[in-house]
Amino acid sequence: MFQDMDFSDVSQVVAILGTTALLMVLVGIMTRFMARRSRKSSEQGLAIRVIQSAKGSAQLFILSQGAFLAISSIPWMDSWESSVTIVWTTLLSFQIAYLLNSMIGALVNWYLIKVAPKTTMAFDDTALPILRRVFGVVIYGIAVMIALDTAGISISPLLGGLGISGLAVALALQPTLSNFFAGTYILADRAVEVGDYIQIQNGPEGYVTQVGWRSTKMRTWLNNLVVIPNSSLADAIVMNYNSPEMAVNVIVTCGVSYDSDLELVERVSLEVARDIIASTPEATIEMDPWFGFDKFGDSNIDFWIFLQAQDRVGSFVVTSQLIKKLHARFLLEGIEINYPVRKLVGDLPSKG
Repeated sequence: MFQDMDFSDVSQVVAILGTTALLMVLVGIMTRFMARRSRKSSEQGLAIRVIQSAKGSAQLFILSQGAFLAISSIPWMDSWESSVTIVWTTLLSFQIAYLLNSMIGALVNWYLIKVAPKTTMAFDDTALPILRRVFGVVIYGIAVMIALDTAGISISPLLGGLGISGLAVALALQPTLSNFFAGTYILADRAVEVGDYIQIQNGPEGYVTQVGWRSTKMRTWLNNLVVIPNSSLADAIVMNYNSPEMAVNVIVTCGVSYDSDLELVERVSLEVARDIIASTPEATIEMDPWFGFDKFGDSNIDFWIFLQAQDRVGSFVVTSQLIKKLHARFLLEGIEINYPVRKLVGDLPSKG
């Protein structure tokens, strides 16, 4: 076989291999120069990261192309042309897949380092690493399909089997997928975030400690852990006490006797409320309390006092302090709060 090769063939092969080696050296020098320059500037831009991630792919591509051209130029390799083409196409498909995966990885890493810390969304911090792995599986899966098709293996039955298997898996994992997509919605919508104090309609309330892909964890004020499936949380009516701001309005209702001096009741109630605001750290000082009579009740004239606490937990303290001090002040001022009573009017039936 080697006797069929003349000097021109050998020189052609040597020239191709030499050019390949030179190109690989140039790629290495260029990437090292850019890496050194980025270290001097103490900041790596997106373009530099992408180029550095493509370094290995570029060198492998140059090496494979040079080897393919060198082998193709050998006369006695004509009988192996189909096999060489299959191998070359397979390598090329995996090289492109590796290149795309590396570039996507560089792009995601750059975003997580440079952009994600400046945003308030938790979606990019948790979703992008998962999406990166999914893209990698899809890209290499396409490369495998191309390699099988190049080798003459029909991929139509494989695609049909994957479709049926995927449908069966999707049906089996329907609850899990439902929670997964609900978690994506919760993270993207940012209606509930870690640290928020929330209350679920007809359900528990507490601090959100973790928003995951399958479930959301909440710590109640009794210091118990509650795990809520994301699909249930996405469909529920949720009250977020941290949004749009931390301050929570507190309304306390009460009633006084019909014989009470209503002007005195209003003045005493506002004095107590202002004293609560000044002496209770959990109350906000930016808002002056409101007072108003509500209705004529069965036993009392009902009224309400409106003031504000700094957060949901602070509202419990403010409410307790207001009820306690208002009751003590009413006793001191002689303001009566009647028990529920009913007055019967009419003659009693006489005994026969």
